[in-house]
Amino acid sequence: MSKLLDLDPSLLVLQPEELDFFKHTAGIQDDVELREHILAVQKRAYEVFPYSTIRSFTFARLTISRMPGYEDVLAIGKQNKDAILLDAGCCFGADVRKAVVDGWPADRVLATDIIPEFWDMGHELFRSTPSTFPVHFIPGNLFDPLHLAPAPPPLSPPSHPPVLASLTNLTPLHGRTTAIHASALFHLFPEAQQRALARLLGSLLAPGPGAAIFGWSTGRAESGVVEFEGGVSHPRLFCFAPADWRALWEDVFGEGTVRVLAVNREFEGVGLRLKGGEVLMRMEWCVTRL
Repeated sequence: MSKLLDLDPSLLVLQPEELDFFKHTAGIQDDVELREHILAVQKRAYEVFPYSTIRSFTFARLTISRMPGYEDVLAIGKQNKDAILLDAGCCFGADVRKAVVDGWPADRVLATDIIPEFWDMGHELFRSTPSTFPVHFIPGNLFDPLHLAPAPPPLSPPSHPPVLASLTNLTPLHGRTTAIHASALFHLFPEAQQRALARLLGSLLAPGPGAAIFGWSTGRAESGVVEFEGGVSHPRLFCFAPADWRALWEDVFGEGTVRVLAVNREFEGVGLRLKGGEVLMRMEWCVTRL
């Protein structure tokens, strides 16, 4: 790997909604103090693992609430006492915190990431504790069968919902998860592993209408590999085109059983460039059970 890109504080530009969210959750009202606090946590996290999303402050963008399908799944979370939200690849947990602020009960939210230090840094970032923010976190590798055992998408849900706080892996969530948020996750893996990950997460999704998997991945007009200029943690990414992404999920669940929305948008303000002058795209997507 070439020398990693240095951190660039100028990339931290919070929109009014994001600024209000951080002031509310972290309890820091002074703009300068808040900025220095975010930069300090970012620096330590980049030393743990230098994801480009940490460098570009993606964790501060309130990504989940801007994704297609969010308002629909949020409504289900408020109305259904058994609805469960999972954030796969949660990093600091900013997105689940946004969902909780917006009304999804914290005791029905679960987060998972392969790097447990990031979850701890999330408590530091938002000045919380497991008591003040009781969302259950389970560290683990999504491809590890001890963390998530492979299974086909269930035709009916289990009769009894699990107690989230007691879980040590994701397997008991087969067919129980109402909404799965998975942003900046799939593109970290080669094509074959992305297809495998879709089946793994698909096994968790509840079979009822409205259950959804949603998020964003680096996208392309035609499926293929993009290469970044400069030193980044993942210099080459396989990216799906929206049409191929729709076909993938129809293959997972069965044609006619899901509605798949996927659209590419230009990815701005992240301080990254692709080789050959290709425009960096973010594919926003939502897979909803019919």
